[in-house]
Amino acid sequence: MATPDPQPSNAQFATTQWSMVLKAGRDSSPDAQQALACLCETYWYPLYAYARRRGMDCNSAMDVTQAFFARMLEKDYLRTADQQQGRFRSFLLTMFKRFQANEHDFRTALKRGGGQHIQSLNADEAEARYRLEPKDATTPEQVYERRWAITLLDRVLGRLRDDYAEKGKSELFNQCQVYLATATGNASYAEIGERLGMTEGAIKVAVHRLRQRYRDFLQEEVAQTLSEDGDIEEELSALLTAVRRR
Repeated sequence: MATPDPQPSNAQFATTQWSMVLKAGRDSSPDAQQALACLCETYWYPLYAYARRRGMDCNSAMDVTQAFFARMLEKDYLRTADQQQGRFRSFLLTMFKRFQANEHDFRTALKRGGGQHIQSLNADEAEARYRLEPKDATTPEQVYERRWAITLLDRVLGRLRDDYAEKGKSELFNQCQVYLATATGNASYAEIGERLGMTEGAIKVAVHRLRQRYRDFLQEEVAQTLSEDGDIEEELSALLTAVRRR
């Protein structure tokens, strides 16, 4: 994917989902619970991949991931959220490790059968995705970081695709999206313009706007997983490093 603009964005982001969770504290407001559930729905797979890389079989990894999120979404669990924890991804992995280490919590959650379930958890999908993970010496933590980053980038691309579809520009997106990953695509601006009945100059402008929209969505998605004072550019750098790591 395209490297984000190194210059800090001037965009003003609304209260982030993770900030909402942190601010709720002991009150565990419904809005905070909904925000937490949304974050968990999105980022469950990196934890599954972490558990698999630690040596669990697919059934055990799915069980512990489901049980953890069932415990996570209980109202009193927000009380353990560190108000100084700036990154949701760091909090999530720390709590997952603690959960696995606490056999009583783990067994109790499993016995209850979950209580609250993450609808998007799908064992077949999870294992199909995990089979594509590189068979190398990557640590469980590195697998987690990389899958987190890729999940976030996939969300950004999905938002961008939907945004163009709503504007009736799906074909423009399909033809130009290659330029999000590289400076030069398989087809020139002129060739794309000929396909779409646009001038070469119009395609150049369209690609510039596509990249800008992508950067905006990328920064928004990253911001949602940070506290309000979190450093977006620092987090972007960390996530892109994780994606590029082999």
